[in-house]
Amino acid sequence: MAGKAVISLTTGLEDPERVTVAFLVAVGAAEQGRPTLMFLTKEATRLALEGVATGVACEGCPPLADLLARYAKAGGRYMVCPICFDSRRLDKSGLIEGAELAGTVPMWQWIGDEGATTFSY
Repeated sequence: MAGKAVISLTTGLEDPERVTVAFLVAVGAAEQGRPTLMFLTKEATRLALEGVATGVACEGCPPLADLLARYAKAGGRYMVCPICFDSRRLDKSGLIEGAELAGTVPMWQWIGDEGATTFSY
């Protein structure tokens, strides 16, 4: 099995190109068979809600909705910072497929002793 990948994303749709790059990295890892986790914090927590990650960041960029669909199909998971999510008064009933409210301790438990390749956006 390929090694784990963790992509930490703090930015939401205020910087759609950064979000697109983070999802491209995550999709690439997941589609190569790596267990892949996106850790969403700050404004990125909103991306874990149905209907938020839409649009196209730039000319030639893939639509965000397509990247999310590919990530889900490849088995990608999301851990959404519960402190960040709750501070924005978001509704957990709207979480997308593969997303759960979970903080740093569950993230480290998921990584485990074998470690992971990490990216931060």
